[in-house]
Amino acid sequence: MPLSLIPSRLFESYREVTPELLRAEGVTLLLSDLDFTLAPKSVRRPDPAVRAWIGELGKAGVQVMIVSNNRSGSRVAEFCADLGIPCQGHAGKPSTRGLEAAMARAGADRARTAMLGDKLLTDMLAANRAGVLALMVEPLGGAVTPWQKVLHALQAPFKAACRRRAERRK
Repeated sequence: MPLSLIPSRLFESYREVTPELLRAEGVTLLLSDLDFTLAPKSVRRPDPAVRAWIGELGKAGVQVMIVSNNRSGSRVAEFCADLGIPCQGHAGKPSTRGLEAAMARAGADRARTAMLGDKLLTDMLAANRAGVLALMVEPLGGAVTPWQKVLHALQAPFKAACRRRAERRK
């Protein structure tokens, strides 16, 4: 299990993670964080853009499941129920147990799974430790609190390393 914090790919928004991109990577299961990845933490219901994106992925044969550390299981379950997708709550990221449970529920293997999230120390570390494609987005709403600003600044070198890797692949 690699302990790397470097994401495989970096995006400004979840909307850049297209069915075509996932198909090219062989991904049939997309695990996604919820808070600051698909919606701000205070949002209880998915907006039309998230609904459309989930619909596009589903039509392309990509199953989506939310894997969240959120302490409010009811909010996550409510959000996912609105979208008609499953969720794996209390995931314990950066532990791999939540990702592994989600893959088992979906009947998917590591080679066909990706994890989408906004935080290096939870989402990307869990993805890399689990051996799945680690897709990182900038947090929706940006860093607001002083602590979030510190975390955001600490992530910069790892994001830069991801960008350098991408340039070398071209």
